[in-house]
Amino acid sequence: MKINAGEIRVGMLLEYRNDLWQVLKTQHVKPGKGGAFAQVEMKSVNKNTKLNERFRSNETIEKASLEETNFTYSYEDQEKYYFMNPKTFEQTEIQKNLIGEKGKLLTENLGVTISFYNDNPISVDLPNQVTSKIETTDAALKGQTVSSSYKPAILENGLSIQVPPFIEAGDSVVIDTRNMEYIKKI
Repeated sequence: MKINAGEIRVGMLLEYRNDLWQVLKTQHVKPGKGGAFAQVEMKSVNKNTKLNERFRSNETIEKASLEETNFTYSYEDQEKYYFMNPKTFEQTEIQKNLIGEKGKLLTENLGVTISFYNDNPISVDLPNQVTSKIETTDAALKGQTVSSSYKPAILENGLSIQVPPFIEAGDSVVIDTRNMEYIKKI
């Protein structure tokens, strides 16, 4: 699907120069002289390289068409995570490096959305919020300022996050999977 350069947004996947690119940053520039353009920073999905490109406003770019399918997380081994399609019971395996640190938030039967491009998995989207238990946390210091006095905590899955002073070891908390931040205590 062709889109105008002015419609490019962060997170989009574009087909450009015979490769698939994910948009990292975009800035619309209208200089005093000459036509407006979009300055776009992209990262290659396949080669892991970056590219800064300038597109004129009247140019069109091919937006990649992705097929999104819902899966549930099953299990993991040394190199891969395994997901099952709840409708067809087909299994899909995905390399751990594609998911990264967020893979530690996966729990059995957690519903995820996997995006496919030409039948190859491109990304795995976790739910926006997941629940996890605090394994260890530092003691809260008395007399610290009330505003933004967070302390480090380690979750049961090994991830380290910042939590408010009233959170103790053993508490269950909700975490935002997009930015890996504490949301609330349960």
